[in-house]
Amino acid sequence: MTACMNEPAFSRFLVDWFAVNQRDLPWRHTYQPYHVWLSEIMAQQTQLGRVVGYFERFVARYPDLHALAHAQEDEALKLWEGLGYYNRCRNLLKAARLLVAEHGGLFPVTHAGVLSLPGVGPYTAGAVMAIAYNEPHTAIDANVERVFSRVYNLDRPVKIAANQAFIEDRALALIPEGRAREFNQALMELGALVCTPKSPSCDICPVEPHCLARSKGLEEVRPVPGKRTEVQHISVATGVLVHENRFYIQKRRLDDVWPGLWEFPGGGIEPGETPEQAVVREYLEETGVDVQPLLPLATVSYSYTRFRVTLHGFYLDFSQGFQQPALYEALEGRFVALANLDGLAFPAGHRKLISIMRTDARLLEILKN
Repeated sequence: MTACMNEPAFSRFLVDWFAVNQRDLPWRHTYQPYHVWLSEIMAQQTQLGRVVGYFERFVARYPDLHALAHAQEDEALKLWEGLGYYNRCRNLLKAARLLVAEHGGLFPVTHAGVLSLPGVGPYTAGAVMAIAYNEPHTAIDANVERVFSRVYNLDRPVKIAANQAFIEDRALALIPEGRAREFNQALMELGALVCTPKSPSCDICPVEPHCLARSKGLEEVRPVPGKRTEVQHISVATGVLVHENRFYIQKRRLDDVWPGLWEFPGGGIEPGETPEQAVVREYLEETGVDVQPLLPLATVSYSYTRFRVTLHGFYLDFSQGFQQPALYEALEGRFVALANLDGLAFPAGHRKLISIMRTDARLLEILKN
């Protein structure tokens, strides 16, 4: 690993560039610890541009830790709906309740205190300390890793331990005195806006003269990729059980995927099964109810983590008259009118089905019968 050409100049040019080019993000208006923490949790695994609207709605409803501590989980999850990784929201609630109950609603002022909160790891703790408190800590995300891979021309995958330690060391050493807030945000902003994964805008980069990969014409092949995660394709079936103009939904268990979200019951299609057979079997296993498909609702696709899911949805009826669904695989179940589904949080595929249901003329015919 080679030292940067001129590290003091690199830091100076970077923070000067940030002062002029930083995006107008709502948490930058205040730098309140609560706001910074919330924005960082929301930005995990999420493009920053998508975070702004969610952040503004969340803060409007829960303006401080006390308000968040008293939030109803279903309501908070609904506000979070679409951001994914819902345990992030659940951990926010846990942390807020802990801070109100044990610390008078005051946000921690030390790195150890922030790191002790549910759902907070080293990156988030460092980001809060640097951005909210302007303390000399690092916040190494994928954008920062990419910048350093190019600036220092790292010729091995960025995620190997030696490179991670090197980047952490250099990022800390490069923080100008008293400017941790600006420097850390500048690094992330540079990676997001200029030093992008593909076709980086080197011609407008403020630190281009100090980038070793650029000087060797290697910026397009840095960072060196690591082992790619294989995408797994799965097919599932789910059913919308109709009864007296309402639809059966159930809340997922806390140890399951999408814990605490609502769903239409269903599950994976086994080898040799048709989607119709799968939804009948899954319904019986999950609720003890014998159902029969009425009509196909829709087939939709969505992704989460490393999975690509094809979801087959059906309208269902009881096959042997009304039966009260049991809770074999869920925390709670209820029959809900279509309009009332809007107030509850669902996984992405089920939200797509609900959207289709709202304008499906066939559903009106089913409800008339």
